Amino acid sequence: MNSNDVPSPCVSICVLDDEDICQGCFRSAEEITEWFMETPERKQEILEKAIARRKESSPIRLG
Repeated sequence: MNSNDVPSPCVSICVLDDEDICQGCFRSAEEITEWFMETPERKQEILEKAIARRKESSPIRLG
């Protein structure tokens, strides 16, 4: 792995909800499919969207 690689956020909990969002990593089905072909910049964008989705979906805040 080189310094431009962005690690996958996959946590091996691959369950899509009714909106095709993975309940493990919070990426959309399309983003998961695109992941391996994307640039590091696009991967970072996907990660930022996934983080926002995770925050929106969880009413409980720990810390």
